Amino acid sequence: MNKTFKLSALAFALAASAHVSAQEASTQSYDKWFGIYGMYYNADVDKPAPDYLDDGKGVGMEMGWRFDESWAVRGEFTALELDYMEVLSNKDSASGFMFGVDAMYFMPNDWWYIFGGLKRQEFDEDHNLVNLGLGKHWAIGEKLKLSTEVAAYRDIDDSYYDYSVKVGLTFPFGNATTSNYKEPTPVVDGDSDSDGVLNSVDQCPNTPAGTEVDSTGCAVVTEADSDSDGVVDSKDMCPDTPMNDKVDADGCTVFDEKEVTHNLRVLFANESAEVSEPHSADIEDFVAFFKRYGKTEAVIEGHASAPGTDAYNMELSERRAEAFKDVLVNEYDIDPARLSTEGFGESELLMEGTSPEANRVNRRISIRVTAIVEVPEKR
Repeated sequence: MNKTFKLSALAFALAASAHVSAQEASTQSYDKWFGIYGMYYNADVDKPAPDYLDDGKGVGMEMGWRFDESWAVRGEFTALELDYMEVLSNKDSASGFMFGVDAMYFMPNDWWYIFGGLKRQEFDEDHNLVNLGLGKHWAIGEKLKLSTEVAAYRDIDDSYYDYSVKVGLTFPFGNATTSNYKEPTPVVDGDSDSDGVLNSVDQCPNTPAGTEVDSTGCAVVTEADSDSDGVVDSKDMCPDTPMNDKVDADGCTVFDEKEVTHNLRVLFANESAEVSEPHSADIEDFVAFFKRYGKTEAVIEGHASAPGTDAYNMELSERRAEAFKDVLVNEYDIDPARLSTEGFGESELLMEGTSPEANRVNRRISIRVTAIVEVPEKR
């Protein structure tokens, strides 16, 4: 419990050092250093050497080289004396060595650094380890620093976990450059026109009170949208769009395709092919629809009632279809190329039998027109 507390407390102190270091007026960077240190080492309780190890101490030295302000590499050598958990032989401790290399990354202004590398321990049994840690070089003088580190180790072969705390002295040398770092002086800034933008960035410092401004403190120019479709007039290519129509980026109505159909049926007298009411409301409605969708074509279908021979009824149904086509062409100026006729005789009766009512509804022409139209989408 006490070991864990010590390690955790030092880790916290090293991490907190970043804040303290930020207050320093300057930091000294260097391209080489030599260091000596003392180490507290806590070994995994299951780790043999050959008896099971506990904790102990060590002394060592290191040599480091910096490539730039951020990256460095170092080599270190430590003499260790570790106690046994239980004395199974005639010795109560194990003596050995630990050596290896680390890659190091220094935070800006040398606030603190992280490191990781490979280590080898040589006791009665040898161990190869990888390590990861956190440290700081504390400035004591221009040529002297206090070094503190905490590290964790993992045995590559047997998955043992060790920990260490290191305190020492570091002696920088080589080419040194000073990087001055100072806390920025607070700038007292005002907002003379009370538009919510400070004077230091306000490009329009005398904006009238209550004016909507952008991030530079200048008035926001609001363009008109006369048809309230969400597209300002300067960009609206369809300025009179109906209120509820859905519009595109140009302010024009977005259309969907829809199929529309118009049916017409005209009845004839017995054995007659004469259109008795060529200007009836039903015919005029059909003509208006047919003219509105000028790309459509239509087939006029002629029919007859059941009485009479098949040949006679077929000929009569064809004359009825042609008679109605003549009405559309001559009375309503419909292009004859848009019309075709076909006789069906008595083959498609609407009502079976020869009753007066059946004969009446079966003496007819029928016409059906279908068009694909665009209708506006609604919001």
